[in-house]
This record gives sequence, structure tokens and C-alpha cells, in this order.
Amino acid sequence: MSGHSDAVERGFSSCVHCGLCLEHCPTYVTLGLEMDSPRGRIVIMKGVIEGRIDATESADRHVDLCLGCRACETACPSGVPYGELLESFRASRRPARRRRWTDRMLDYLIFHVFPDARRLRRCIGLGRLVRDFGIEQAMHEIGWQRLLPAWLLKLTEMLPDEEDRDTEPLRPEHVATLSRGGDAASLFTGCIGEAVFAHVNRATIRVLNRCGVSVHCPAAQVCCGAIHAHGGRIDDARRLARHNIDVFDANGATPIVCSVAGCGAMLKQYGQLLAGDPHYAERARRFASRVRDVSEFIATRPLTLRLRSINATVTYHDPCHLCHAQGIRAEPRALLRAIPGLNLIELPESEMCCGAAGTYNLTELAMAERLAERKVDYIRGTGATVVATGNAGCQLQIAAALRRRGLAVQVVHPVELLDRASAPPGG
Repeated sequence: MSGHSDAVERGFSSCVHCGLCLEHCPTYVTLGLEMDSPRGRIVIMKGVIEGRIDATESADRHVDLCLGCRACETACPSGVPYGELLESFRASRRPARRRRWTDRMLDYLIFHVFPDARRLRRCIGLGRLVRDFGIEQAMHEIGWQRLLPAWLLKLTEMLPDEEDRDTEPLRPEHVATLSRGGDAASLFTGCIGEAVFAHVNRATIRVLNRCGVSVHCPAAQVCCGAIHAHGGRIDDARRLARHNIDVFDANGATPIVCSVAGCGAMLKQYGQLLAGDPHYAERARRFASRVRDVSEFIATRPLTLRLRSINATVTYHDPCHLCHAQGIRAEPRALLRAIPGLNLIELPESEMCCGAAGTYNLTELAMAERLAERKVDYIRGTGATVVATGNAGCQLQIAAALRRRGLAVQVVHPVELLDRASAPPGG
């Protein structure tokens, strides 16, 4: 397999085609097609790499339709590293793919705007103007919406109804100090996390402070590189990883806390990403060992918070990159159940992808919407008035789907509920 590592070759060979992954794959469950299942895609990818299958547009489409949710990894008894195989294949195919101008426009948005919180804020502001001044609706009425890329209309639809008022960046370096001798942690803010969900980062800081942890936010941190790795831009992902390692290492060996599941999963993969780099391999492994999801970090400490009652019926959606990529399931639920008055109802198919999958809901609109509608059907069935989920993309995707259905269900991060319950009286 020219151009692919020995580990990738072994990964392809480890699949025994048992089919235990099929019922866990969102696209297979939806379409029922073998080539849109994990084992079907492995056959395609391995065949293309070995030259036994032509690298046609049809072959690429089956791989494109993969969410990269990694639910198959959870189900796989052979330990096939499907996510690594997918990223390696996409990286190898990227130079040969022909792209339409609308695709190149979306690529610029994904790889040059999304990873920069300041650019992303400006883009979001423009999107709100288009939506709130009725420009989009007017274009629909006169039939001009067909002139715009479908992903652009989808992007405006996903914008939260209200602007995040906590838009002041955590810059210059933010340090929430406590008494000397307390524990300390560094906060990875994330691109979407800081541009759209800045209030979640603030809630994370407040909760950690109440747990006796000082929080440091390095000013020079950059995008985690997840969208680059998933999109086949491995070299860009490595460049960003090296930068983040340099930045966070300068703050010592403190735990690195993250409230965005997709970012946390990527940060934990830095050791694998830079395994072949003689200058960063060991540092990357140490860095990855320090990364903790916020629920993971809090749940492994004595819960000293004084929690007030929140009378709400809540259901929890497992973000793919928290449950499948990081193996974190019990911790968020334990924190939610610790809140007095909160009635936590399990969500059927809670580990099935909602269709967000990074930027999938902009590149594969039809499938993303079908998965979102399936998720909303189950949410509605629980009778919950609040959905808690620990990933920014899931929050946007599920909230947009709920709005389309006219359902008054709030979508929040679990740490927001913990922040609300632990706030001092009058705070």
C-alpha cells in the first residue's frame, strides 16, 4: 500500500467482515446498502489503494457519505482502527479529486474561516444579518435561493436564535486564580466553542473554580486540527498540533480540560498523529495523556459543589467523539444525576450520530437532515424539555432540527446545568 503506513495496512487487514458493525452504522441503518457500511467502505478503500478497484466518483461517494462517527469501532471485536483508515484514505485521495467552485468555496470556509474564532464571529454576524433582515426569506419567495449553494442556506439555519453575549475573548491569557495550593488546569477553548459557545467556556471556568481549580487559558492556542484531519489535510493538522503542544507545554504539565468533545478527541490523538515526528513524538504522547473532557475531569474528583435544585426533565445525547472516540459515557450522566430535582431520562439510540459530524451537515445535507430528524423523533418521545450534550456541533445540529419541528426544547451543555445548580444564591 504505497504511501500508507504499516499501521494502516494492518488496520485494513484486521477487518474480518463479521458484520457486527452494521447495526451501529448510521448510514447503513438509514440506507441499508453494504457499500455504505463500515466493512463495505473498508473493501472499497483497500481495493482502491491496492489498485483492484478503480478510483471512480462512485467509490469516492460511498466514502464521502461516511460520518466518521466511529460507532463501528465501539462495536468491532477485532479492534479495527476505522477512523485512522478513513483519514488516511481521504488524505491520499484529496489531490486527485476534482472540485466544483461551490465545493472550493466551502473548503475555504471550513479550513480557513472555521479554525479562526475571530473570522468565524464575523461570518456568523453576517449570517445573522442575512437571516434576521429577511434576505434569505425574500430570496426564497422570488425563487433566487437556487442561485446559492445549499450549504450556505443550511449554515444560516443552524445559527442560534440568540447571539452569545459572552463574546469577549478569553484574551489576554485568562487566569481565574484561587488560594495558593489549589489545583490548576489549562482550558482548551475550541474554535466553534469560543465563537458560538463562549458561554460554555465561561461556565466551565466557573464550575472548575467552585471545585477548587484555577483555570489558565493560553492566549496563543489554535484550532485542534480535527476538521483538517477528517478532511484529509493531515499535514495541516500536524502543524496545528505542534503549535498547541508548544503553547500548552509552556504552562507546565497541568491537565488540559476541554468542553468540546470533537476537540478533546483530536487532542487525545496527538500522540498518534505525530508518532513519526522525531522531535514531537514523545511530547505529543505526554500532551495527549494530559487531555480531559470537562465531565471526565470533574467526575474523577471529589464533588464538593453545593448544588441547588433544578426542576427539569432532561435527556442526554452522547456525542460520537465523546462516547466512541473517548469512551466517555458514565461521567456526564453521573454529573447530571447529582443535580437535585433533575429528572434524567435515557434517550433511545443516544449513541447514534445526530448528523453533525464536524462539517458533515454542510457537505452531506440530505443524510445529515435524515439523521437529525431521527434524533428529534426520539427526543420528542422522552418528553424532555432539555437536551444535554457535550459537543458544540451536536448542540447546533439538534437545536436547528428542534426549531424546524417547532419544539420548545432547550439544548445545553451538561456543564451549563452544573453551573446553574452550583451558582451562589443571587449569582
